[in-house]
Amino acid sequence: MVAGTTRSQDVPQFGGRKVLRCGRQGDRYAGHLGEEEHAARFGSMSETTRRCVCPGSYDPVTLGHMDVFRRASALYDEVVVAVMHNPAKRGTFTVQERQDLLHQSLADLPNVRVKVFARTLLVDVCREVGAQAILKGLRSDTDFAYELPMALMNRQLTGIETVFLPAAPELGHLSSSLIREVASLGGDVSQMVPEPVLEPLLARVARRGDGGDDQRRQ
Repeated sequence: MVAGTTRSQDVPQFGGRKVLRCGRQGDRYAGHLGEEEHAARFGSMSETTRRCVCPGSYDPVTLGHMDVFRRASALYDEVVVAVMHNPAKRGTFTVQERQDLLHQSLADLPNVRVKVFARTLLVDVCREVGAQAILKGLRSDTDFAYELPMALMNRQLTGIETVFLPAAPELGHLSSSLIREVASLGGDVSQMVPEPVLEPLLARVARRGDGGDDQRRQ
């Protein structure tokens, strides 16, 4: 028998017909094409990097956000976490602190990076980083009703698409504002935020004595 050919002996029969299956020769399966041979027959795959943007204020980042980042990192070659902020608004953490906390929380995701943007259209952020899609998590139908008009507007502006990921059921109730409020009242939020965020958050709300300002759903 010639190496690399298909084994036809001892194969099962169904309805009197033999069913051929590929046999293994050494470490190579019969019929498997090497990269060069595959490229010669079918052409090379595109080398364009699949990149998405995950926008938010992240004040602070939660385990709900982290779940979305992890799932996005498995779908795209690169994920850009875009910290969108309005310099005129006072947050619980400064934008530099949010960026630092994100970097620490995302240390085990090498294809996720963090960038900060102020007073910038989201479509311009996507254009700057070369993203093909905006990716957002949805916790409920209320989130969808809020996000859909913005997704349609962004597509009208530049043609960019928005991809929605449903929140994990056990994380769908989490938001930065609610976590800040619970923390400020002495509640246990250790299972709601990444480990690098917990102590800085508790220290900050204790010093401020309130839940801080917040956007709708970050």
